[in-house]
Amino acid sequence: MILMLFGIAIVVGFYYYCVKPLSYWKEKGVLQTEPMWFFGDSWRSFDKQRVINFLEYLYHGPGDGRYVGHYNFTYPVLNIKDPELLKRVFVKDFDHFVDHYVFQATDSDPLWSNILITLKGSKWREMRSILSPCFTSSKMRAMSPLMTGCAERFTNYFLNLNEEVVSVEVKEAFTRYATDVIGSTAFGVEVDSLKQPENTFYVMGKRATTFDFWKMVRFFISVLAPKLNALLGLMIMDKETLDFFVDLVDQTIKTREEKGIIRPDMIHLLMEARKGRLKNEESRENDSSDRIVSDIALKNITNIDIAAQAMIFFLGGFETSSNLMSFMAYELAANKYVQDRLRKEIQDTLDECNGQLTHEALLKMKYMDMVVSETLRKWPSNLVIDRECTKPYTLEPVQSREKPIHLEKGSYVSAMVYCIHRDPKYFPNPDIFDPERFSSENIDKIQPYTYLPFGVGPRSCIGSRFALLETKALFFYLLMSFEIVRTEKSCKSVQLERKGISYMIKGGNWLGLRALKRGV
Repeated sequence: MILMLFGIAIVVGFYYYCVKPLSYWKEKGVLQTEPMWFFGDSWRSFDKQRVINFLEYLYHGPGDGRYVGHYNFTYPVLNIKDPELLKRVFVKDFDHFVDHYVFQATDSDPLWSNILITLKGSKWREMRSILSPCFTSSKMRAMSPLMTGCAERFTNYFLNLNEEVVSVEVKEAFTRYATDVIGSTAFGVEVDSLKQPENTFYVMGKRATTFDFWKMVRFFISVLAPKLNALLGLMIMDKETLDFFVDLVDQTIKTREEKGIIRPDMIHLLMEARKGRLKNEESRENDSSDRIVSDIALKNITNIDIAAQAMIFFLGGFETSSNLMSFMAYELAANKYVQDRLRKEIQDTLDECNGQLTHEALLKMKYMDMVVSETLRKWPSNLVIDRECTKPYTLEPVQSREKPIHLEKGSYVSAMVYCIHRDPKYFPNPDIFDPERFSSENIDKIQPYTYLPFGVGPRSCIGSRFALLETKALFFYLLMSFEIVRTEKSCKSVQLERKGISYMIKGGNWLGLRALKRGV
C-alpha cells in the first residue's frame, strides 16, 4: 500500500512539474511548439552543431503570427516575431520588462552577481547610471589611442614574421587582440598576447569566459533552480580566477591613489564615478534615465563593483567582439571587391590625416561602417534578446485570431535576433553579404526594430561604441598591410557550432594574411 501511494505520488509529481507546465501557452490560447516533457524545447539545442536550426524552428515553426510560445525546459517563453510588438515590449513598455532572465547569480558569486547584465531592478538602474558616462563619445575618444596602439602592435606582429602568406585561425588571434585592448582600456595592464601567448592576464581571462562542462552545470543550476543554487552557494567563476581579478583591481587602485596615476581606462573612470566626478558630465549625451543616480549609490561603489564591471569587457571581448571581427574577416576574404573598396577608403583616410589616423577620421569612414553593420546583420553576436516580466502585463489582440494574453510577473519574453536579421521580409537575399544595405541611400529603407545587433531599449548593450571602435581600429591597420585571403585550410562553407554561450565556425576560421607590396 505504501509503495502504491509512493508510486502515485511520483506519477502525480512528474505530471505536475514536468508535463503540465508544457501546456501553459495552449491554455492561454497561444500557438505553441511541440515540447518534450521536462526538457521543453531545449532538447533541440543540445546538439551544439544545430543551435541555428533550433532558433529557426522557434522563429519559423508553428504559425506565422506575431508571436509563438515555447519552453526553456519547463519555463514558458513568449517568442516575439513582429517588429511593432517588439518595440512595444522592449522599448515603450520597458518598465514591465526591466530584467534579463538568463542569469540568476547569487551573493555567493560576487563578480557574476554584480556584473551589469546580471543586476536586476533598482540595482541595475543605479549601476547603469554610474556606468553610462564611462561610454560617452568623449570617453571613447580618450580610449581610442589605447585601442589603435593595440591594433598597430597586432598588425606589426604578423608583418615581422616576414612571410608572404601567414595562415591564422583568426578567431583566436582576434581574441588575443581583444585581450590586449581589455587589459589596456579596462584594467590598465599592458600585455602582448601574441608575443606572450600564455601571459597570466590572457589565461585568466580565457578561464573566466570559457564554459566547460562543470561551469555549464553550475550555470544551468542557477537558471533552473536558483534557490538551490543560493542554498549550495555555487559560483560560476572559480575562486582562483575571482581572486586574480579582484586582487588586480585592488592593487591597481591602491597604486594609482598613492602615486596619483591617471590613465583613461575603465578603472580610472569608475574611480572618478565613485568620487561623483562623472555624474553631471556630458549630460546631453545621456538619456535622463542614465543620469539619475544618488550620491549614496556613488559612494557605495566597491572595488568588487569595479572589478565586476571591468569583467564586462571580457564577456564582450572574448566572445562577441572577437566573433564580430572573425566573421568580418571571413566576409572580406570571400568578397574581394568589398575588401578592395574598404582598403581604398582606408588609404584615402590616411592621406587626409597626413599618415596619422585620428579618432574623428576613423568614425567618419562611411564604408567601414557599412561593412561592420552588414557583418552584424548577417552574423549578430547576440543570437537572442530576452526579458523577464517584472510586473503584470497584457498583450492586447491585433489580429482576428488573437485574444488578450495576460503575462504574470516572472513570465519570459524573447526575440530571435539572428532569424529577424535573416528574414527576407526585412532583408532581401539575406544570405548575401551586401554592405550597400547600410548606404546613406538605403539605410532608411530598413524597417525599424528589425536590425538589433546590440539589443534594443534601455537594456541594450552599453558597450556598443567600444566594440565598434576596437573593430574598426583593428581592420584599419590590418588592411593597410595585408590582404585577407582564403587558404587550403579555410572552410568551404560555414557550419556553425555552439561554444559555451556563444557560437563560431566549426573547425576554426582559418584565413591567410598576404603581405601587401608597398604602394598597393
